[in-house]
Amino acid sequence: MNSVDKRVGQRRFGIVGGVGALAGADVLFKLVQRAARQGEAQPDVLLEQQPLSEGDAVARGEADPRESKFYVFNIVRHFESQGVDRVLLPSFICHTFLDDIQAETALPIVNLMTAVTDHLERELPAGTPLGVLTCDYVRRAGLLESHLGARHPLHYPSADAQAGLMEAIYGPRGLKAGYLDDAALEAVMQACRSLQADGVGVILAASTEVALLAERLAARGIRLIDSNRVYADHALERDAVPAGEPVKVGIVGGVGPAATVDFMDKLVRLTRAQRDQEHVRLLVEHNPQIPDRTAHILGRGPDPSIALYAACKRLEAGGAAMIAIPCNTAHAYLGDLQPHLSIPVISMPDVTMARIAERYPHCPPVGLLATSGTMSSGVYRRAAERAGLTLIVPDDAHQAQVMNAIYGDKGVKAGFVDGECRADLLAAARHLADRGAEVLILGCTELPLIVPGEDVLNLGGREVGLVDPTRELARRCVELAQGA
Repeated sequence: MNSVDKRVGQRRFGIVGGVGALAGADVLFKLVQRAARQGEAQPDVLLEQQPLSEGDAVARGEADPRESKFYVFNIVRHFESQGVDRVLLPSFICHTFLDDIQAETALPIVNLMTAVTDHLERELPAGTPLGVLTCDYVRRAGLLESHLGARHPLHYPSADAQAGLMEAIYGPRGLKAGYLDDAALEAVMQACRSLQADGVGVILAASTEVALLAERLAARGIRLIDSNRVYADHALERDAVPAGEPVKVGIVGGVGPAATVDFMDKLVRLTRAQRDQEHVRLLVEHNPQIPDRTAHILGRGPDPSIALYAACKRLEAGGAAMIAIPCNTAHAYLGDLQPHLSIPVISMPDVTMARIAERYPHCPPVGLLATSGTMSSGVYRRAAERAGLTLIVPDDAHQAQVMNAIYGDKGVKAGFVDGECRADLLAAARHLADRGAEVLILGCTELPLIVPGEDVLNLGGREVGLVDPTRELARRCVELAQGA
């Protein structure tokens, strides 16, 4: 079934097989069984299993599970394209690195340890001794202690019984090889008896392979918590979905290249962070080949809308929570793009006008320095109207100077930030100030490169306020990301 075939309201689970092939199948069976017994609609389930060469060296604590990390990540990424709502990862070993995987995907992975913890809180009083059957790696990693140790004294089998348990799970005739009785079953029983001799009455199958023996062990008087069933039941609870990854700001870059770098620099500088990991996650689609927006609006170039849309869709597919386009003129296409996107594009003109209204509550006349495409599109005129501000634009002669400052042979898009381009920009700024503008918008993302970091522009003894839409867009993205 393709993702487009999923019925409205139907949940789609993705089960990562291979890290525990039989356990994955067991969790699938128990998902379906639980839904049937509860009279619920059957969930749509995808089980993805590929060859995984990593053997019992990890389980025995003799190797790092790096190959398993790559394996799980690749399958989760595949699930993202299949309309999966949540992922099940039936492996305690893999849950030792769950945070690493979850940090790289917006698709929620149902936490096996949360499922076990919630079950124990309902079923066992705090302080009840709990026996644990798990592999050496999980035990050494302290996974159970970190989640359960504060509530339950944890007991493990004796050294000999643990060695027998490992052979029962990973040996050539063990549980992972498909042998669920005889020698494997007896070795697991010996581990259970070791725990009972230690005064333990309840045992957790902290190995999804040991959980396959739940019914056989129950028939022998062992009170075993079937972690596979607990996991399946928990996954079917609608409120069991964990938070996804930290918010990503998706950036449509390359429009233009220097402006993209400037935007990212401002976003980093505006972020409240004491260390690298506290900064906002960014996903950048840097495509300088997107056709020129001004040229198209003025009827002299190809339509950039498909290229802009494709860039936005790639950011959407990459898990971005919002999109920033550090190009004022590109916002002329926002009305066409947004209805086809599931995440918001943050409007640069709107956040700029909101900032002006905040900084200048007396609502002064506002002058706009921007490309002719931005002028013709009316995006700032409409934003000014929504904010209750009066907008002043240059006359034709001074607008030509603004365009030369941006597109001229010695303009900012050609890599110049001083000389002719600065003189042209200041001439247009004086013109707007003479006409009554008290605040000027640097409405092309390259223009702040000519007057970097300035909030006030001195025009021969007269000062006017400056507002940089690139900085305001960065500020708003940081607010949304850190607020989230």
